Amino acid sequence: MEKRNIAISLPATGEDEWQAVRETILSGWLTQGPKVAEFEKRFAERHKVNHALAVTSCTTGLHLILAAMEIGPGDEVIVPAFTWIATANVVLHCGATPVFVDVCKKTFNMDPAQILKKVTKRTKAIIPVHLFGLCVDIDDIKSIIPTHIKIIEDAACAVGASYNGKWAGTLGDAASFSFHPRKSITTGEGGMITTNNTKLAQHMSQMRNHGASIAEEQRHKGQKPYVLPDFNLLGFNYRMTDLQGSVGIKQLEKLDHFISERSKWAKYYKEKLSDIKWLFLPDEPENGNHGWQSYVINLSQESAPAPRNKIMKKLQEQGIATRPGTHAVHMLGLYKEKFDLHSDDFPNARDCNNNAMAIPLHNRMTKEDYDYVVGAFHKF
Repeated sequence: MEKRNIAISLPATGEDEWQAVRETILSGWLTQGPKVAEFEKRFAERHKVNHALAVTSCTTGLHLILAAMEIGPGDEVIVPAFTWIATANVVLHCGATPVFVDVCKKTFNMDPAQILKKVTKRTKAIIPVHLFGLCVDIDDIKSIIPTHIKIIEDAACAVGASYNGKWAGTLGDAASFSFHPRKSITTGEGGMITTNNTKLAQHMSQMRNHGASIAEEQRHKGQKPYVLPDFNLLGFNYRMTDLQGSVGIKQLEKLDHFISERSKWAKYYKEKLSDIKWLFLPDEPENGNHGWQSYVINLSQESAPAPRNKIMKKLQEQGIATRPGTHAVHMLGLYKEKFDLHSDDFPNARDCNNNAMAIPLHNRMTKEDYDYVVGAFHKF
């Protein structure tokens, strides 16, 4: 087959998003306003949750949740060892201590069996990550941890994913989603917090806008132009813009189609690559829906024809972009040095760090693209 150039991911945007942005620009309201409010309302309805708050990223969303829960110095927060670094960084930004647990190689998610031994009197929260779009086994986690420990879902990859009939974003006390261009739907940068806790939602809504007592839209549409908000708590500027909100509305309308299409091609990969014995392929969960933000495989160290990085390089030469699944945070310099951690402390996270690989799966690929990827693997 003729050489192709297949990106690891491309956002599926077009005329709808362009016209939405154009309308917002012409309206003159560019910062957080009516489009963000509409996006929040639709997102909450789609995920069957009481409150949704748009923010600048999933990372700032997680930080805002922790800050609103008053988690800080002296507190511990349990996080998986195999995740994007932001999951641990937000804990440090609050002055708290991240406590790592290992993951399951099959799911890439936090291993519930490893959690209880990490719980101490200082544990205030746990951040399970729905990695690559697969929800964690939240029932197992809830059966293990004491009820006073807050569950904060890192749902960066899990827009539209579900577990036992419940949507990601409703499985814990609060959650944060990402709309980065590599996610199923995008606003460029941006994120969304969800929660069913009204008091917490009101607190976070105030904190994301510098701690202002009234929102900008409410103030500008009021009858007293001389009024400025009161500030009775310390907040941040974590507001999403209406430009992003307008794109998010259009993307959300396409979410079900995007996930359905990704699921179809994930099944295709499973069918066409299952005869390659040195590849471990992800499964569709029996108790929910996978969000398929990424299609991440694991290579057998013992039987793969070459180390992962060499295979990735060969695929790149053939025009197929790949990426490591993500990284083992305990192997990164900051965390190794700060907490005296070693690669072997979390062996499954270490092995996933070295052998997991994301291959192209997105809504701008064709059947010929998928066949080209499959053919390249069979050449090995």
